[in-house]
Amino acid sequence: MTENKIRVGISACLLGEKVRFDGGHKRDYFLTDSLGPFVDYVPVCPEVEMGLPTPREALRLVGDPESPRLVFSRSGEDVTDRMQAWAARKVRELERENLCGFIFKSRSPSSGMERVKLYDRNGVPNMKGVGLFARACMAHFPQIPVEEEGRLHDPGLRENFIECLFTFQRWRQLLAEGATPGRLTGFHTAHKLLILAHSPQIYREMGRLVASVGQGDESVFEAYPALLMKAMRQKATPAKHTNVLQHILGYFKKQLSSDEKQEALEIIASYHDGKIPLIVPVTLMNHFVRRYRQPYLQGQIYLNPHPLELRLRNHA
Repeated sequence: MTENKIRVGISACLLGEKVRFDGGHKRDYFLTDSLGPFVDYVPVCPEVEMGLPTPREALRLVGDPESPRLVFSRSGEDVTDRMQAWAARKVRELERENLCGFIFKSRSPSSGMERVKLYDRNGVPNMKGVGLFARACMAHFPQIPVEEEGRLHDPGLRENFIECLFTFQRWRQLLAEGATPGRLTGFHTAHKLLILAHSPQIYREMGRLVASVGQGDESVFEAYPALLMKAMRQKATPAKHTNVLQHILGYFKKQLSSDEKQEALEIIASYHDGKIPLIVPVTLMNHFVRRYRQPYLQGQIYLNPHPLELRLRNHA
């Protein structure tokens, strides 16, 4: 996994760089110490890279949610145009980085991806703002996974985002090797159960799309990644995982004894009811796959979608 590190953009302060308005940082130890060994971070600080000093007067968003202004909180000086011009240049530069995701600093008027304080004409804040750089970045790279460090403290959101990162990296690798109908079909086959765990509806839609690639429809290669990431952004719930686990168990109905089947079903039910973490039934399914050498399941990304060291499936 570490040989092919994932390129991920990140707000520089989250890596411990002292670029905040107060001269400090907001290092996130999960991002640096746990996820860090598996990614190559591309740090970005919009305010410093735009030319502002550290420390500096704090900035805030004011006005309309769709077209906010970025101003200094005390002096009121407006730097919106300056930030937007810099952001337009920066996202074009980032095209060369081959990013598979971006992690933004929450609540930042330049980098927050949602629920940033936005002040009305009376100076009253609401939580409808989006940081100006984050807005430009998400618009320029609509397919790459994005998240804020604050939301990554939620185990479910963390798992979902990192699954998206690794999935998008695998898609990028397919494109680098050359997108052929055979490789697309193979990629989709390997990801079927992972996609099913996120969105059964989009899973069916993607199946119909991939079936058309054999008819020479080249537009599939443009439509497929958009659907893939749309599916992966949907949270994989215990009910969806339970459906996939029962589906996997069905492949072993001829090999398992009635007691083994009953034990497996009880473990899956315990996961569904929140009594044990997902890693427990997944480990059992991996045991069955190795023991009986089930060829289809041996190739399923769902059973090993990211490094075990991240412990993403260990929460109940």
